[in-house]
Amino acid sequence: MTNFFLYATTVLVWGTSWIAVQFQLGPVAPEISVAYRFILAAIMLVGFCLITGKKMAFDIKTHGLFAIQGLFLFCLNFYLIYLGSQFLASGLVSIVFSTLSMFNIMNAAIFFKISIKPRVLLGAGIGFIGLSAVFSPELKSFSLDDDGMKGLLLCLSGTGVASLGMMFSLRNKNAGIPMIQTNAWGMVYGAVFMSLIALSLGKEFILVWTPGYVISLLHLSLFATVIGFAAYLTLQMRIGPDKAAYTTVLFPLIALTISTFVENYTWSIEAVVGVGFVLWGNLLVMTKTGSSRATLKRIVGVSP
Repeated sequence: MTNFFLYATTVLVWGTSWIAVQFQLGPVAPEISVAYRFILAAIMLVGFCLITGKKMAFDIKTHGLFAIQGLFLFCLNFYLIYLGSQFLASGLVSIVFSTLSMFNIMNAAIFFKISIKPRVLLGAGIGFIGLSAVFSPELKSFSLDDDGMKGLLLCLSGTGVASLGMMFSLRNKNAGIPMIQTNAWGMVYGAVFMSLIALSLGKEFILVWTPGYVISLLHLSLFATVIGFAAYLTLQMRIGPDKAAYTTVLFPLIALTISTFVENYTWSIEAVVGVGFVLWGNLLVMTKTGSSRATLKRIVGVSP
């Protein structure tokens, strides 16, 4: 499986996942929807591992690593993003999540001692300026009671937590733990943690059998979770967290296009300029000095 195929798969399934999340919001509590998503995803991936004869028995220490990854990558981050999605259009949520590349590079420097170059700092600064422009109305009248501000803070927190989960994923890979089994057990623990959180908050495990809810749940469980994370984390292991995060440049464009037509998202001048700055900042963060052709070769996995 080529790096280009992994890249395109990640962009497509994650670019369409944000509108699917909107169909999960409503009568079913966000805690329950996230729990359902990872219960189904865990069943699918564990079943795949068992059918294909992959090793599923690990020691207690390794299960501890699985649990930590599951808590951050398959529980808390999605919970926070689902909560934030209640207040923002799906395209805006994708723009907030696109700052993942910046979180990844900062966390890689902290946990793996990878130095941050001035170009990266410049790109991160431009990206956050762009994010500020997109959410300028909320920032001008800053209030934690404002729905837009709540959505921004919740989705930013979820993105930061997702980045921490990806650092644990790299830690598990460096420890020689197979990626598929790591994801399978991580989703099991994520589903358990999310179910416990839901129960502790008194949420009721109900299921709405409407086409929108059921189809979006299946899309999020199979494509966005099982297939999307397998593609992204495999790409991350092959070419590193910085280059893998190129996906965050393209999937917001898919999400914003869908949001414009499906949710009637209205573009302001500030939003247009801000989205441009966010994408520009991502490109600066993830590219090195050189030609666009060399950049494309790095994306598809061909030596420049």
